[in-house]
Amino acid sequence: MDKETQAQFKEILQKRLEELYDDAERTVAGMTDTEETFPDPTDRATLESDRNFMLRIRDRERKLIIKIREALQRIEDGTFGQCEECDEDIGIERLKARPVTTLCIDCKRKQEANEKARGA
Repeated sequence: MDKETQAQFKEILQKRLEELYDDAERTVAGMTDTEETFPDPTDRATLESDRNFMLRIRDRERKLIIKIREALQRIEDGTFGQCEECDEDIGIERLKARPVTTLCIDCKRKQEANEKARGA
């Protein structure tokens, strides 16, 4: 992969990382600034349910942040775009769809088939 394409992916990944950090910051601010009291237990339960849902989303985003950091490190190392299994190049279209991927489409299909066969 040429340096220009790597730079484009680096920019995409850094932008997404900033968005995720901003979302997390807003979530923390929103959860710490509220001092609501609810006389109705149903309203309180709804608030707690909404918070739990938001925290699950943020946990998934936390995992994505880790993957983005790893992808940025692969760009620095010069290994971005190479499959971890077979060392072949990962297709540009696949990287555009999922820039944090570490497997080419063929290796990913094999992995998913193995997981399906094991019942995972």
